[in-house]
Amino acid sequence: MANVLIPVPARDSDPSEVAVTWRVLTGAGHTVRFATPTGAPAVCDELMVTGRGLDPWGRVPGLRRLVVLGRVLRADAVARAAHRALLDDPAWRKPLAWQEITLDGTEAFDGLVLPGGHRARGMCEYLESPVLQGLVVDAFRRGLPVGAICHGVLLAARSVDPATGRSVLHGRRTTALTWQLERTAWQVARRSRFWDPDYYRTYREEPGQPEGYMSVQQEVTRALAAPADFLDAAGESARKTSGRSRDRPDDDGPAFVVEDGDYVSARWPGDVHTFAAKFATRLG
Repeated sequence: MANVLIPVPARDSDPSEVAVTWRVLTGAGHTVRFATPTGAPAVCDELMVTGRGLDPWGRVPGLRRLVVLGRVLRADAVARAAHRALLDDPAWRKPLAWQEITLDGTEAFDGLVLPGGHRARGMCEYLESPVLQGLVVDAFRRGLPVGAICHGVLLAARSVDPATGRSVLHGRRTTALTWQLERTAWQVARRSRFWDPDYYRTYREEPGQPEGYMSVQQEVTRALAAPADFLDAAGESARKTSGRSRDRPDDDGPAFVVEDGDYVSARWPGDVHTFAAKFATRLG
């Protein structure tokens, strides 16, 4: 079976995208190894695990445990259960360090998964890492199966192959977190989490840039050969486009996943079961 690498930031990766992918891949018999900046165990975004801090009273100690809006925005029950199990996995407890990773070293890897997350305090180090960008370039050059979901697609888009001067996604079809989904979550959270209004925006526009210019969708699209290579589920059912329905192990109806050869991409945690299952098929 395959040996799959999942690099994550020290904190704030999305618990659904990490834990569900891990559970699906290991359930199919594959081995999963994690890598963090220093080799210390990572911590997923606790707001997405518990939902605490996503309601307007989220900073009040006595009321913080009362989760209302947070129940909708946080990881669903299946993902939270996967996350609890992940915390006990030896691979999660003893990750590699980013600097130690080679795809064909003592521990060769057969596939690479790039999960997402949106909280800038943890995710920027991951998205801007030259080490990880070089790793992604190497994986694409080797023709390894690569899976990217949500902001993980942005890491791939920023990975420029020196031989071509272009992103590894140039010439490929992909999806990623859409501006519709990103903007909706941002609009909700900047009211409910008013003390941290940009919690759902990893990057904000500079003066003179139009709204959405620094969204995941628009930055990824700028790295592609043609805008039409970004697919966003337009024209699909409301279950796929509304951001209110999430897929489950037995229901892929809400999911939207794009496959281009051995590259698999998805938009958000609501696609993760289907995303992980389709990626697993690429591993043989």
